[in-house]
Amino acid sequence: MKNTFKYIKSISMVFLLGLTIASCGSKNEGTTEEHHEEGENTVELSQAQFEQAGIKIGNVEQRVIGSELRVNGVIDVPPQSNVSINMPYGGFVKYTEMLPGSKVKKGQLLVVIENPEFIQFQQDYLEGLANQEFLKAEYDRQKKLFDEKVASGKAFQQAKSDYLANEARIKSMEERLKLIGFSIPKIKEGNVSASVNIYSPVTGAVREVYTNVGKYINPQDVIMDITNSEDLHVELTVYENDVPRVKEGQRIRFALANSPDEWREAEVFLIGSGVREDRSVTVHGHLKQMYEDLKPGMYVAAKVETDSNETWTAPEESIVRFGGKHYVFAYSGEKSENGQQVHDFEMVEVQKGYTEDGYTQISPADSSLDINSLKLVTKGAFTLLAKAKNTEEEGGGHGH
Repeated sequence: MKNTFKYIKSISMVFLLGLTIASCGSKNEGTTEEHHEEGENTVELSQAQFEQAGIKIGNVEQRVIGSELRVNGVIDVPPQSNVSINMPYGGFVKYTEMLPGSKVKKGQLLVVIENPEFIQFQQDYLEGLANQEFLKAEYDRQKKLFDEKVASGKAFQQAKSDYLANEARIKSMEERLKLIGFSIPKIKEGNVSASVNIYSPVTGAVREVYTNVGKYINPQDVIMDITNSEDLHVELTVYENDVPRVKEGQRIRFALANSPDEWREAEVFLIGSGVREDRSVTVHGHLKQMYEDLKPGMYVAAKVETDSNETWTAPEESIVRFGGKHYVFAYSGEKSENGQQVHDFEMVEVQKGYTEDGYTQISPADSSLDINSLKLVTKGAFTLLAKAKNTEEEGGGHGH
């Protein structure tokens, strides 16, 4: 009887163990089937979810993307474009309305300088002109007499000396008056003035003003500084290891510190020939167009396009990052499921390259994939990524 009980007990244990193994087998088979159906990198959206997420579909595009060298620099002007306004003769400031930052055009009135000595300069010039006709006539008369051997050589030489000396005085006084800023034709018409107008020699902006109305200006004093806005350029700092990559004519994109997303363009036109103590070289870039908000000394972040190639690209916002890798979402199309429209998407791993103007160079991690055939999610990729990974966690934690 005792042995019979042991036998029945052994049979029961074997039966229970068999049920347990069968149960585990069924569970594992169900898990495998669920994984196969959902997939790690696929997402389904109903029509309502699709519209709510604002999904937009587009194509991978071929664009010219350049490899870029990131550098820093400033907005600057060449030395010849920084103009200092001064007066070669002293005088009092009679009028000026210029302030630092004032915009000026070439030929615009900047300041009026007054000095009583200016009247004397003009008087001496007019007297020289008045004597010019008489001295010329006397010189011609004495020369004729001398040639005919009627008059002595001494009288001829004196007439010649007086005439040439007056001509020299007229020329020197004329140049002095021009240097001060007077109009010679107006003086010849009898317009004599104790004040002179100083006009802007360039179009630009006033950087600094060093005087005021009523102040006496010495010949060596600077009245104001003006920057020629037409000669603004980008001055970049490139370190010697990167200098061989930079060539004249290359495209420069730069942005100001206060507007880092607004890119402007310039072109490399000069590369410095000397290396400074910090092992850097200055690279100058011509602006492609004039920008009124640029001022000398402004800091810029710049990208020098050192090479350019036509390549497959995607909008920057269509690329997502997960698990240290980059992905895009390919649109697989729509289907009917339980009487409702469903949209299918698949995560496709890509290699990310250079970015320019909002587009990024991409290539599929699977080289056998025809990237040209992809229908790409250009807007809403981050929404799809969130749904894809949340679904994985809910369905068993499929991850990367």
